[in-house]
Parts: sequence; C-alpha cells; structure tokens
Amino acid sequence: MAAKTALTVRVHISGVREVLAALKQLPKDASVELKAAALEISKEIAAEAKQAGINEGRQAALVATTVRAAKDRLPVVVAGGNKKLGSNKKPAYKLLFGSEFGANYYDQFGKPHIGTESYWFFKTIKDNQVEISRRWLEAADEVVRKFGGS
Repeated sequence: MAAKTALTVRVHISGVREVLAALKQLPKDASVELKAAALEISKEIAAEAKQAGINEGRQAALVATTVRAAKDRLPVVVAGGNKKLGSNKKPAYKLLFGSEFGANYYDQFGKPHIGTESYWFFKTIKDNQVEISRRWLEAADEVVRKFGGS
C-alpha cells in the first residue's frame, strides 16, 4: 500500500466502467490477467516518467527515484512518499510538487511556478495518454475474448 504522502496517478481511460463491469461477469483469473497487463503498461510509463525526472534537474532527479508502477486493474504510477532524499534528508513528498510545478517564492527548485502545467511527472503521463489507453483497452479486449469465450 502506498504511503499517504505518495501521489498516485491512475490513467483516465474512456469506457473503463463498461469494461470493468464486463470483467465482473468473468472468472477471477480474468481480473488477475488484466492486472498483470496493466502492471506491464504501468512499469513502462513509470520508467519513462523516471527518466523525464532525471532529465529535468536535481530536485526532480531525486524524486524520480521514488517513481514506480503499482498493481491495479488500470495503469497506475506512484511517486513521492516518505523516503528521505538529498543531503538534507527531506521526505520525497516535500520535494515532489516543487520539482513538478516549480515555486513562486523559493529558488530551491530552480524553476518558476507554472500553475497546473507540469515539468515532468504529469506531463509524461499526459503525453502518453492515448497510447496507454489503447494498450489497456487491447489487453482488456484480449482478456474478455479469452475468458468470455467469444
């Protein structure tokens, strides 16, 4: 279970409710297979987000070490948490949002505040939204075909 101080991002996928409703009618193994497929997608996007953080700068690179995939029926990526980072041993969650959105008054993040825009974490997920959705829906279709018998 992710710490309360970690940021969990579930990727938005159109039609997900219908797919998950259909899965409830299938054997439990169908859900297990979909979770495995979603985890593989999550691992790839987490690796890409981690690399984006490394490329963004020192603070983001520190926080990027906490980025990981989480197991769920949908692709999920987690960042932050209580892991102590940097020479001052600050918890990752205290660095996450500054490295992601910048800061208005403090020079510590080296980037200006950009409001709801993102420097690396959310941006990476958003940039891959279409591909993530496509791959997950393909995996869900395959699971339904395999366990639904059609």
